[in-house]
Amino acid sequence: MAENSDSLWNGAIEAHDYRDATASYHSAVFEQYKLCVEMADRVSSRRNLANTFFLTLHSSLLVFLGAWFTQGSHRRVPVALGLGALLVLLGMCAAWWFTVRSYQQLNRGKFEVIGALEERLPARAFVVAEWRALGEGKDWRVYIPLSRVERWIPLLFAVAYILGFSAAAL
Repeated sequence: MAENSDSLWNGAIEAHDYRDATASYHSAVFEQYKLCVEMADRVSSRRNLANTFFLTLHSSLLVFLGAWFTQGSHRRVPVALGLGALLVLLGMCAAWWFTVRSYQQLNRGKFEVIGALEERLPARAFVVAEWRALGEGKDWRVYIPLSRVERWIPLLFAVAYILGFSAAAL
């Protein structure tokens, strides 16, 4: 985090010189902090919306494919077409996985900046204290980071597609 802290400040005031800082400076830091926290929250909302979109899409596709395969009409589909459909579905799973990963990386960067801003505030409640209270995500009984869980979902759908198409091919 020190790297980001060093690159965050523009040199107008030394990084640890709290005594000479003016009230307007502290106010500006706090306003930027609030904006960064709000933007991190918006990224999390967009991430949840993307996950909802992919989950709905894949759940609908599984229902459709399940109904279609149980009617026996899958036997009339050429193997190449079935394989093509499987590759498209696996591509959609990969797109979902990379989308989740991208949002995780974006949030990680935002929280590093928020942590650097908290160095100038009286309390480091959000990034340091809360994370420590949650055991830093190391003990699953205290807290399981959502980012660890949500990356498994596209992989589980991919496995379901592979197993389903394999069973249908038999």
